[in-house]
Amino acid sequence: MRASPITPTVDFDADGEQHGFLKLPYSRDDSAWGAIMIPITVVKRGDGPTVLLTGGNHGDEYEGPVALSKLAGSLKASDVSGRVIVVPFMNYPAFRAGTRTSPIDAGNLNRSFPGKPDGTVTEKIADYFHRHLLPLADYVLDIHAGGRTLDFVPFAAIHVLPDAGQQARCERAMLAFGAPYSMRMLELDSVGLFDSAVEEAGKVFVSTELGGGGTSTAKSVAIAERGVRGFLRHAGVLNGDGDVEIEAEATPRATTLLDMPDGSCFTTSEHEGLLEMCRDLGETVVRGDLLARVYDTVRLGTPGVEYRAKRDGIVAARHFPGLVKAGDTIAVVADVVERGIGVAR
Repeated sequence: MRASPITPTVDFDADGEQHGFLKLPYSRDDSAWGAIMIPITVVKRGDGPTVLLTGGNHGDEYEGPVALSKLAGSLKASDVSGRVIVVPFMNYPAFRAGTRTSPIDAGNLNRSFPGKPDGTVTEKIADYFHRHLLPLADYVLDIHAGGRTLDFVPFAAIHVLPDAGQQARCERAMLAFGAPYSMRMLELDSVGLFDSAVEEAGKVFVSTELGGGGTSTAKSVAIAERGVRGFLRHAGVLNGDGDVEIEAEATPRATTLLDMPDGSCFTTSEHEGLLEMCRDLGETVVRGDLLARVYDTVRLGTPGVEYRAKRDGIVAARHFPGLVKAGDTIAVVADVVERGIGVAR
C-alpha cells in the first residue's frame, strides 16, 4: 500500500511535551501548494501505555474539542508515565466549518475507516489514524456528542464485542470514565466506524455521547474533563491530577448502566413536519407511552401523527431541531440495567 501523504511535525518517541501538526498536502484555489494542518499534542515520559484521545471526529460536536484543547495546554510530561496523544479536531476541515462532514469532500470521517492513502481528504485522514496512530495506542477514547441534529443524556459507551475479554476491558474503561450514564450501544450503521477499526485492532476503546444541539455546556465539558482524567488514570498513564484538577471531582460519583439491545430502541419518523417532543431526555417511559407528535406544516386542521415507545426504559436520545424529515431518528429508548454503579476516582 502507498505511504500516507500525511507527515507529523512531532516525534512520537521523544520525551516531553510537543505541540505540532499532522500535515496533509492539499492543493486548492487559494493555496496551490497548501496543506491541511491538523493540530496534535504528544506528552511522553519514559515507558508505559499509550493513550490516544480524540475529538472532532464530527465537526459540530464540541465537548471533545474543548476538553482536549484544555488538556493539551495543561498536561505536563511530569504528570504521565507513558504517552498521551491528543487530537482534539480529527476531521479538521469539518471542525473549521462547524459541520458533521467535511466541506471539502462531504466525507463523514466516522464512516471512512480504514481509509485510503490515495483517496479523498477524509479517506487520507482515516488512513493515517488507522495505519499510523492506532498501532501506537493501547487505549483509545473518542469523544462524541449529538452535533446539531441530536441531543443525548451524557453517556460513555462501548459495543458488545465477540471477544468477551476485550469487551470486559472496554467496560472497565467505560466505567472509569465515570459519565452519569454508561451505555452498551447498538449501532444501526457500523460500516467504516473509527470504533470498529480500534476494536478490530484489539485495543481498549470507549466512545461517548455527551450532549448535543451543536454546542457544549459547562456541565457537559466538566463531564468530559473528569472522564478523560478517569480514563487516563485507568490506563495507568496519569500520575495524580497535575494541572487538570477539577473542583467537582471531590463529589462522589455513580453511573447508571444502560443497554440498547435491538432496533426497537429507535423511533424513526415516517413523516415530515413540525416535531413536538412529549418526553424529555432522562425521563422513564413504558411501552406505548407517547414520545412525540409530528404535525403537517403545509395544511392545518389535521392532528399530529403520534409516535410511541416500543419498549420500557429511559429516553436516552432525541432529535434536536424543531423540524423533522422522514427517516430521522426522533428518539432512542434505552433499557436501564443497573443504577448507582460506583465510579473509582
